[in-house]
Amino acid sequence: MKKDRSVFACQNCGSISPKWIGKCPDCGEYNTYVEEKNHRDQEKTRWIFSSQKPLPINDVRAVKDKRFLTGIEELDRILGGGIVAGSLILVGGEPGIGKSTLLLQAASNVANQDTPVLIISGEESIQQIKIRADRLGAVSDKLFLLSEIAIDNIKEQIEKVAPEIVIIDSIQTLYHPEVASAPGSVSQVRECAGELMRLAKSWGIPIFIVGHVTKDGSIAGPRLLEHMVDTVVYFEGDNHNSYRLVRTIKNRFGATNELAIFEMNDNGLKGVTNPSEVLLAERPKNSPGSVVVATMEGTRPLLVELQALVTKSYLSIPRRLTSGLDNNRALLTLAVLQRRSGLHLEQEDIYVNVIGGIKVVEPAIDLGLALAVASAHKDKSLPEGLVVFGEIGLGGEIRYVNRMDQRVNEAIKLGFKQIIMPSHDIEKIDTPDDVRLCPVDSLQQAIEQVI
Repeated sequence: MKKDRSVFACQNCGSISPKWIGKCPDCGEYNTYVEEKNHRDQEKTRWIFSSQKPLPINDVRAVKDKRFLTGIEELDRILGGGIVAGSLILVGGEPGIGKSTLLLQAASNVANQDTPVLIISGEESIQQIKIRADRLGAVSDKLFLLSEIAIDNIKEQIEKVAPEIVIIDSIQTLYHPEVASAPGSVSQVRECAGELMRLAKSWGIPIFIVGHVTKDGSIAGPRLLEHMVDTVVYFEGDNHNSYRLVRTIKNRFGATNELAIFEMNDNGLKGVTNPSEVLLAERPKNSPGSVVVATMEGTRPLLVELQALVTKSYLSIPRRLTSGLDNNRALLTLAVLQRRSGLHLEQEDIYVNVIGGIKVVEPAIDLGLALAVASAHKDKSLPEGLVVFGEIGLGGEIRYVNRMDQRVNEAIKLGFKQIIMPSHDIEKIDTPDDVRLCPVDSLQQAIEQVI
């Protein structure tokens, strides 16, 4: 009989080492290696998935995905149209941001459709969950509660109850008896997630997994966990305001990078159907450095306010601070702005912020950033009712961005009358007579039109 093999695993990224080391060579974190023991023989037999034989692709019958609607329109949209049967969905976010609340509301809505749902919690007792359910009005005869952490007992109860949907809160509390390490370790998370994945695929039950986050905001546990699941839904922002941003960063059954905005109140989370209007509700008028940018979040057009502040620097190296957008791309845009438009920014501190906690990573924000900085530098406000979008090249040219018609329609819907955009394919966009499209080919041309 073979002896148990002792290894050291990084609790941040899951990297394995035969001995303890101070700094992880994969993620760079210090003092994250913990000794763990695994049973080699049991690992070999645990991962038997199926006995199917390879088939030609033309002989495989395509089955239409069965989806469950949660009754929460925004949640169904970011999941690609509902919950797919047999899918494994990871939900991550900071403590107290609303993960359990949103899933409890969704579970209640599904259970009210005469569909049994099982919520398994390793962090709360069933009495605590009942108190929250009474407060939210999320009570149904088909909603079952269980407080358990042992993966074997969880599998037995799922087989007895035969639910259509299972919710695990959370993956870091589960315990696999064949793994010697403590719950929450890399080995435990990996093995328990593997068992849940096999259970979801073999029985066709969609399973939600709640995941904790680390101090840097990423989902705790090995990166393998995100690769194993079908969908990763992440709560962005913080829990200090009433709005919650929920983004799909991976989805095998729909578009990625979809964003939904929920408002937290006494009755739980309520989806915001028009987030552009909410994000622009407190925008100041005639404010230098403020501009509205049309961006895309997945398949949804979104209007966000971008603000820039330019002040004289008293440091040898001026500051360039950004919030809500990629700092490296912002530095590139500022360099092009200074070189191609003649603005002297080398002795100025520049601060840029996307209002509302939204994180914009697409290149279409380049033109808005450049105009906001130019407006703040010259202390001149941009025209009222203006929306801009476009990518800036290193030569100062304005390049085409995708889905321009959707961006324009979103701006028109909210009452904006002037839109500065790339000139490519502009003739294909239909607009009302009172809306003015301003195609531009260069950064200097865009600045001359509005400043």
